[in-house]
Amino acid sequence: QVQLVESGGGWVQAGGSLRLSCVVSGSIFRFNAMGWYRQAPGKQRELVAGITSGGSTNYVDSVKGRFFMSRDNAENTIYLQMNSLKPEDTAVYYCHAALVVLGSYPSLRNYWGQGTQVTVSS
Repeated sequence: QVQLVESGGGWVQAGGSLRLSCVVSGSIFRFNAMGWYRQAPGKQRELVAGITSGGSTNYVDSVKGRFFMSRDNAENTIYLQMNSLKPEDTAVYYCHAALVVLGSYPSLRNYWGQGTQVTVSS
């Protein structure tokens, strides 16, 4: 069983910073891609930042230069450093992983964390 557990959300004033973490546990054969999504009330879930198996990152335009995604392969953990936060960044942030479970190669499966609330006040 694969689990994604996020942490690090909370409340912060505009201009502040938060760091989200997502630990992936379970019988994992190979990671394909991982990412951070967010969903604000009344809006669709959107991809905020992603990282490929090769380590390349991409960001939605609205967070470029403010958010930075990184990965610790040894700890099966990804991070999202969020700086210069704005009220419009307020959302529930979800960790996502596309991976192959041990014993199920080559089936690629998608897994989600439970979400962590980020609230930015003006």
